[in-house]
Amino acid sequence: MPVIYMSHEVHGAKVATMELEAVEDEKNGWTRYTLDTPDVEEAAPQEVKRRRGRPVVEAVELGA
Repeated sequence: MPVIYMSHEVHGAKVATMELEAVEDEKNGWTRYTLDTPDVEEAAPQEVKRRRGRPVVEAVELGA
């Protein structure tokens, strides 16, 4: 079984296990690399800021 290392500027790195999978991935913007390629760290995905949880709502005092 071949091991084909792939990288994508948005999605990071992955391993394709079949030549057909690698060919289809290349059609979707993935590129092949070897473990000897020095730019492997550039294949890391970009950090995406995401909302964490629900927004904080201040408590309202009832009666007064």
